[in-house]
Amino acid sequence: MTATITDIERAAGVLRAGGLVGLPTETVYGLGANAEDPAAVTRIFEVKGRPPSHPLIVHIAAADQLDDWVEEVPQAARVLADHFWPGPLTLVLRRGPRVPLEATGGLETVAVRVPDHPVALALLSAFGGGVTAPSANRFGSVSPTSANDVRAELGDGVDFVLDGGPCEVGVESTIVDVTGETPAILRPGGVTREDLEAVLGRPVAVPSTSGVRVPGQHPSHYAPRARVVLVEPENVVAEAELAQEEGHRVGVFLPPSFVGAEVKAHAVVAVPGSSAAYAQGLYGFLRELDQQGCDLIVASLPVEAGLGLAIANRLRRAAGPRHPA
Repeated sequence: MTATITDIERAAGVLRAGGLVGLPTETVYGLGANAEDPAAVTRIFEVKGRPPSHPLIVHIAAADQLDDWVEEVPQAARVLADHFWPGPLTLVLRRGPRVPLEATGGLETVAVRVPDHPVALALLSAFGGGVTAPSANRFGSVSPTSANDVRAELGDGVDFVLDGGPCEVGVESTIVDVTGETPAILRPGGVTREDLEAVLGRPVAVPSTSGVRVPGQHPSHYAPRARVVLVEPENVVAEAELAQEEGHRVGVFLPPSFVGAEVKAHAVVAVPGSSAAYAQGLYGFLRELDQQGCDLIVASLPVEAGLGLAIANRLRRAAGPRHPA
């Protein structure tokens, strides 16, 4: 961890004063504010350009603090928190009185998690309260996985940035609704569906739509400046070369089965064979192709099992409703 104790104490002071802090987590970097300060929470929406109806996640320091922030904790939520926290899992529960409606998008539910990063946990401990922290980027754009990404994206909009090095998971937390009788994944992420089912001992649904609003549900999200087009894996090379011939500056996410093949494109990213490595690098790959001046990115979806489900979700959102493949 690169942030010092002095840095963490300074960041805690910024939060107490109503300021915004860029903080590392194991998933992505967040834009944090005092969860109990409506004015500070509102500023998050203003800096990000985020619609105020989109809920934020409240980050806390330990699972035993959960009861302080929610109305009740069902047994399934308790089991999941005990098993996966700290970690990339967010639980949606009934809002407790400490959580202002500004943080929940006006809903009576709140999303809560304990991040698995030493800098984030040290900040939460030093601050002594909850921190609302969506990803530290402009609304809808690629999430940041380094402190430099935060500075480049938000500039003076963030009062202080804690550097905790590159994020280990690389995609956001899995969001699970535990307000009903059956837990349901509202956003795939760093904890897999298979892991959740193994702990709960029953199937966990991944509904295509939900009446509960959570982060990451916008039709176009996690998107680079370049347009993303999704095709079948066997068609990636042909589609990329055709688009390049038509005058596009094409970036290609080359599937593992094609690694080593020569592709006539402006830039090529070789997709890792490991889902964990792919997830960790995904947002960096998208930023890299933007920085190389690509105007079109051709990619395919991975097998939607394990972390592949989260990667596919992010690529679909990056492509937007025009390319739902």
